[in-house]
Amino acid sequence: MIHYQDVNVNFGKFNVLSDITFSVNQGDFLHIVGPNGSGKTTLVKLLVGLLTPSSGTITVAHVQMGYLPQKLLTKVNLPMTVREVIYSGFAQQRLKPTLAECELIRHWLNIMEIPQLFNESMSYLSGGQQQRVFLIRALISNPELLILDEPTSALDPSFREKFYELLYRLQQDQKMTIIHVTHDLTDAVKNDCKVMYVDQKIKFFGTYPEFEHFEHGGHHHG
Repeated sequence: MIHYQDVNVNFGKFNVLSDITFSVNQGDFLHIVGPNGSGKTTLVKLLVGLLTPSSGTITVAHVQMGYLPQKLLTKVNLPMTVREVIYSGFAQQRLKPTLAECELIRHWLNIMEIPQLFNESMSYLSGGQQQRVFLIRALISNPELLILDEPTSALDPSFREKFYELLYRLQQDQKMTIIHVTHDLTDAVKNDCKVMYVDQKIKFFGTYPEFEHFEHGGHHHG
């Protein structure tokens, strides 16, 4: 589904990513970890087309994609309701959502345990509530490829676990391909997922049990 070949990214003289080569297959659940400033966000921005590589090639299958960026809101006073923000994630939109589309939005708000926020203004929401709304926006079109950059940074720990269970269900039941950037693997991992450790270069790429072995060899992620 995705293939990076000898990808390099330079910002001026600063080399952000070097010689990045890897592939992701349909149905993979890939966790990308690494220290702050290691190039993790740059890696996914390349994938969604927000950045272009300085050299190398990136091939992505033509699929429906859902994306949750790390920086959610530039403007705190976003004059949109929760319903409007989620509706903007639909593949096809009209002037306003149909009854069936509103039902689907309510269904997801229930899953995310914020059913009361349907008509609320985004500007009144807490950081955690905003994050849940943007998660729904990324999921609502039932994407084949879901890209999440630090999706749980504002979520409380009790909900974080439920959220990861939901992701694994989507991966198992719908064969959704998920790429997940995180600084903390504790809640997120199952043995059959893949892990990539990035620090300008790919230092590790393999299964989670192999990653544990790699980490205990003296490497630590931040």
